[in-house]
Amino acid sequence: MFIAASLPPSSLDMPTLSFVAIFIAALLGLFLIVAWLQQRSVRALAWWGAAYLIGASSMALWSAPPLRFALPPELPAAMIFVACGMIWNGARIFHGRRLWPIAAFAGANVWLILCQIPTLSEGSNGRFALGAIVVTIYTFFIAHELWRERRKALYSPTAAVVVPFLHAAIFLMPLAMQAFQPEVFSSSWRTVFVLETMIYAVGTAFIMLLLVKDHHVHIYRSAATTDHLTGLLNRRAFMENAKNICTYQGRRGLPVTLMMLDLDHFKSINDRFGHAVGDEVLRVFAQVARSSMRGSDIVGRLGGEEFAVIVAEPMEFAVRIGERLRVGFEIAGIAVGDHAIGATMSIGAATSSEPVTDLDALIARADVALYRAKHDGRNRLHAEEAPTPIQSAVPIAAAPDGQTAKPAHILQRKSTGRRPKHIGSATILDSATSRLPYPR
Repeated sequence: MFIAASLPPSSLDMPTLSFVAIFIAALLGLFLIVAWLQQRSVRALAWWGAAYLIGASSMALWSAPPLRFALPPELPAAMIFVACGMIWNGARIFHGRRLWPIAAFAGANVWLILCQIPTLSEGSNGRFALGAIVVTIYTFFIAHELWRERRKALYSPTAAVVVPFLHAAIFLMPLAMQAFQPEVFSSSWRTVFVLETMIYAVGTAFIMLLLVKDHHVHIYRSAATTDHLTGLLNRRAFMENAKNICTYQGRRGLPVTLMMLDLDHFKSINDRFGHAVGDEVLRVFAQVARSSMRGSDIVGRLGGEEFAVIVAEPMEFAVRIGERLRVGFEIAGIAVGDHAIGATMSIGAATSSEPVTDLDALIARADVALYRAKHDGRNRLHAEEAPTPIQSAVPIAAAPDGQTAKPAHILQRKSTGRRPKHIGSATILDSATSRLPYPR
């Protein structure tokens, strides 16, 4: 900026800078339009490209010599405000929000109306301040749209938010200088202002293209990790997320529970009602799972009618999560569309209190519990019993005369009189489970 201010006026005269600014804006607009023609699904590119072309036309009207027919002096600025509104609407469309075409022209309409006030005559400080305020308001809305999506962005959202606010600062800086230090706001500073505007225009175009690239990366990543029918995680993505949870819990010495889920008599549903209805049953399950599971719970489709859930909880809490899912699907599966299905599912659960080094082994244990749930009548959750710790030497308790001696831990288990307790249709050994609150 200081280099530009120190250059001779002849090398950076305003007509030359205006021509360069018009050329850059028009070129960027055409570039965005071409990008839209290649990716018609991204309609925001068309809005952004049109905004740049309108901005270039506005600068051309500002720099053009007097025409044979008179144009309202407020028209070039009004076109700039329309361009700002189109960029804002483009950001809304890009993020899947409703289009507000009236808001795109609101700034221009306000400008044209207020400029008729005598105190806001052409060249006055009041008119200059009004224009800067309108641009700043649009800048705030653009930054707000980008900030709302900061958690979904793959890139750092700082740049996408800083650039619009930099745009507002560029327009407000001359306003402040003209208001408080009018003697400093000379032609050299106007030259610097035009240069900064051109740099901003180029930077904004790159931010827009970065948004589009981020959008496509998100689509491809979702397609690679999501089951196309249910929208849940596919097998590979589920295994990756499950390993991450196991690693996180294992480092802290916390338990993790894995549940295998299988829709009961699903082949019969396909045979009686057709595969289209069967697919709809799978989608109903996915909807119930999304509404029943917490944000930290991981659910995925392993294949066919088989699903898996992993939660960072001990068995007593996981049972309640699984029961809520089972009951919710039983209610939703009574009727699917116009068909009385009566769909249910069986669940097998296994917990590991030690760091999980072999996820397949934990899945196999949950699978055994799942088959036990099916064997016991289906539409139930069976929790794997806690395994007895393996000891190198098992102490033998003394036995009365004429009786066979038995290991002490077996006698201890018999003396406690613990029997499996039932929670709904879930089976678990711990009798204290019913007193624990349901995790939310």
